[in-house]
Amino acid sequence: MIARVWHGYTKPEHADAYEAMLKPELLPGISKVKGYVGSYLLRRRAGDEIEFVTIMLWDSIESIRAVVGPDYETAVVPEERRKYLAHYEPKSSHYEIVSTNQLDADEPSRFLRSAD
Repeated sequence: MIARVWHGYTKPEHADAYEAMLKPELLPGISKVKGYVGSYLLRRRAGDEIEFVTIMLWDSIESIRAVVGPDYETAVVPEERRKYLAHYEPKSSHYEIVSTNQLDADEPSRFLRSAD
């Protein structure tokens, strides 16, 4: 399995709106794409900005290439979302997942911020 990791940064006043665009799916329709396994969305204050990290899980690099093309490291940032970003990494990093430790299926939701 492959983890595709990307970083984007917003000003604090744009962070909630940007986050809302990434839920429930990081990219529209991605859950229906062959080879897509799941994702994580991370958020933190980083100085005067809010950093977002997306981690998309794929079954293989070939599955990623089938979606984004031969230059699979290039970040996919839909145009309508760019106005919320102060800056972002132009490339995604890819990691082979070599180990996992699975939590109880109900456990992770206990730690999520409410969507209020």
